[in-house]
Amino acid sequence: METMEAILTRRSIRKYLPDPVGRDIIESILRAGMGAPSAGDEQPWHFIIIDRHDLLEKISEMHPYAKMLKNSPAALLICADPNVPKFKDYWIQDCSAACENMLLAAHDQGLGAVWIGIYPAEKLVAGTRELLGIPEHIVPFAAISLGYPAEEKPGRSRYEVSRIHDNSW
Repeated sequence: METMEAILTRRSIRKYLPDPVGRDIIESILRAGMGAPSAGDEQPWHFIIIDRHDLLEKISEMHPYAKMLKNSPAALLICADPNVPKFKDYWIQDCSAACENMLLAAHDQGLGAVWIGIYPAEKLVAGTRELLGIPEHIVPFAAISLGYPAEEKPGRSRYEVSRIHDNSW
């Protein structure tokens, strides 16, 4: 898939077939995430592969916008170590870039995926940290549900010329 095609046709997919997602595909998605730019190349991210149904179901019950995980064969949790030495306050942008790379890589692999925000909702951060045994200094940032799509959504243009300004507002 060409880059622009992937960007313009990627959609949030919340319904999945029960087929498992292979470890090789998951690792290629993780490689895409780790290929994202990061401030000072600090790469503050950590990733947790979640493919146990009981964990996916518990997250779907805890998070009001993660109901799709109940029927998802896998998810990837993006976490951050905000204590990086040089650029402490940039981990949010760094992890956001990793998430977008992973969503595009999943789409390229024929998977459906959706970004599920966790940070900065303290209750979700604490619940996710406790459920998955994440150390206190690591922040659960977002999850991405993954699966072979059981729904189709056509690409759509979001280009809006009224949002573009030349040289000043």
